[in-house]
Amino acid sequence: MAPRLVVLDRDGVINHDSDRFIKTPDEWQPIDGSLDAIAALCSAGFTVAVASNQSGIGRGLLRPFDLEQIHGKMLRLVAARGGRIDHIVYCPHLPDEGCDCRKPEPGLLLQLADYYDSSMKDVPVIGDSGRDLAAAEAVGARPILVRTGNGAKTMAALAAPVESYPDLAAAAAELISERNG
Repeated sequence: MAPRLVVLDRDGVINHDSDRFIKTPDEWQPIDGSLDAIAALCSAGFTVAVASNQSGIGRGLLRPFDLEQIHGKMLRLVAARGGRIDHIVYCPHLPDEGCDCRKPEPGLLLQLADYYDSSMKDVPVIGDSGRDLAAAEAVGARPILVRTGNGAKTMAALAAPVESYPDLAAAAAELISERNG
């Protein structure tokens, strides 16, 4: 069976979010169960990628090198659980810069489509904000909301129902069940 892509937002989905931004590897702390969920997805034949807004760079709160260090920690911890994040894309821009990569724009997901030489149609995109859902919808992907991070607040503000789960572990379990079913 060929690998199937799953795209995750980072802050609020894999790790605890912070209003003050995650600026160092020490500040990056995984949400309970998220690393095991990524490992389970990988074991079930999914390819896991991350697409994340990282305006802390544009704000001067961290440098690309710092972000690489944070992502290095994330990759090591996922690997220690038997999982793998195959590719990471991020937007370093400020919200008002008008780029096409900052979610809710679809640019990050289009970068992944190009990287994998594949359509994003029906690819699960798991996030905790309306921006994540809008980016997924813009490329015909499958938007999935988790209620960790900003997800509960996002869910309360949505005008229409959306596929949602309590956390990444529950979303991963559903995707694995569908793949095996």
